[in-house]
Amino acid sequence: MFNRKLKALGYLEWDKVNGNNTEHFRKVVIWLEDQKIRLYTIEKRNDLRNIKSDKWPEVFQKYCKDIDCPITTNPLDQLEWLIGRAVNLEYADDFYSKEFKNGVNAIAKLLNIPKHSSHLTTLEACSKLVCNRLNAAAVANPNTVIVKGKPFPIMDTKSGISLGDVVLDNAAKGLTLLYIHDLRNLQTKINELIVSVQNITANPKTDTKLGKVGK
Repeated sequence: MFNRKLKALGYLEWDKVNGNNTEHFRKVVIWLEDQKIRLYTIEKRNDLRNIKSDKWPEVFQKYCKDIDCPITTNPLDQLEWLIGRAVNLEYADDFYSKEFKNGVNAIAKLLNIPKHSSHLTTLEACSKLVCNRLNAAAVANPNTVIVKGKPFPIMDTKSGISLGDVVLDNAAKGLTLLYIHDLRNLQTKINELIVSVQNITANPKTDTKLGKVGK
């Protein structure tokens, strides 16, 4: 459930952790506090380190309360939240680091995505490509996402306005194409909404006067 996050955090036995095993559970908690979160001073961590104590569950709940964990019922969910908190603490400070930016640009190069001046925009483009084109369904059926047909010669057409500069004119053409693309997506969503409404109103059990759909 959270093994990959533990691996990213550098937990040595990440692949052997069983959250339902009491010893595993408690060892992960104290490791997170010692190495990543560091909410308590070293002295205050002694009760957490005493994983054999019968009072450990109470100590853990107090720890969750002190760290403002929003989950209060399921220990496994609490552990998941703590791991997520540790991940945020581990990588938040490095988000603008040179290493992180280089990593984003390296991924973009592998995906043939042009590098933007903002690495955040580049990362967003990488994420969009992976989610839309490299998900499990797309990999299994690539024909569903591969764009077919002859490219429209947008650069050979007139945008309707002239800015007096070839570069600006080409940029205007690109923006026009993006605008048309957005309009087509909007029209598709409108059509889907119309179909959904028609399915409801076409239901013989629907009472449109009362605004209710029959069962």
